[in-house]
Amino acid sequence: MRILELPEIRRVLAYGEIIARMRDAVTAFSRGECDMPMPMHLQIAPVNAEVHIKSSYRRGGKYFALKIAATFPGNLARGLPVGNGMMLLSSAETGEPVAFLADAGHLTDVRTAAVAALVARELGRRDRVLGILGTGIQARLQARMHAEILDLRQICIWGRNPQRAAECRADLLAALPQIEIALAPSPADVARAARLIVTVTASRLPLLRAADLQPRTHISAVGADSPGKQELDPDILRRASLLLVDSWRQCEKLGELQHALDQSDRALEIGEYCDVPVAIDPEGITVADFTGLGVEDLYIAEFCYLGAL
Repeated sequence: MRILELPEIRRVLAYGEIIARMRDAVTAFSRGECDMPMPMHLQIAPVNAEVHIKSSYRRGGKYFALKIAATFPGNLARGLPVGNGMMLLSSAETGEPVAFLADAGHLTDVRTAAVAALVARELGRRDRVLGILGTGIQARLQARMHAEILDLRQICIWGRNPQRAAECRADLLAALPQIEIALAPSPADVARAARLIVTVTASRLPLLRAADLQPRTHISAVGADSPGKQELDPDILRRASLLLVDSWRQCEKLGELQHALDQSDRALEIGEYCDVPVAIDPEGITVADFTGLGVEDLYIAEFCYLGAL
């Protein structure tokens, strides 16, 4: 079994190629080509932590994958990363493990940001300003992934903790020196500055309301990935001219859609939209609800394993 440590994993990652691979992953899922059970969630209550376990197999593929991704908020005070995790890639012919990816949760972060950027590209967005709610690792990666597909001039960030927001801004100034990085005092201020918004928080109460949004706004809602989490007022989903979900079944239970179940019938899976785009109101609001797919983990694990051979 090959063991891939994080430095080697980072060397083989190419953001543009990962975005393309995520398109393959979501379309394969929506075409019914993948076995993918519902995620398993563990709550580690004493330290307010959560662990997500996901898996997938693509029919006819050479491998199946199992992923564990954990978030331990208390690690900030310990000087340790908040996120951690690993992936196991095994032979679909014999069941033998072929690669253990000790990625510390990085691949989960990368594929998540890549799928959000993919949706912006598939929607034909040409935004010069990106708004981000959240200041963690995912905020940083969302900025970098969207910079791969857009000619960004400004990124506007909001976070609850001013110190963490300032640190995020400093990191993005170093990573994306050609782009202005601004801090906003509130989520509504982000919505006034940007028509392309990504939400990447662990909130359990709405941060954005329908009245905050401008016409032609697209929101990629990433943070709600387990029961009770919520970043958007349900009226935003009801008002949306296009409502995308990565998995209809998962989003009903884990995503923003859990708070607007009356909208389930008109939700369209991202993979379906990639295959057959539908016409949308050019002045309307669009929303993409992300809960994270095991098939995305399979595709990025395969990409890293084959790239490291």
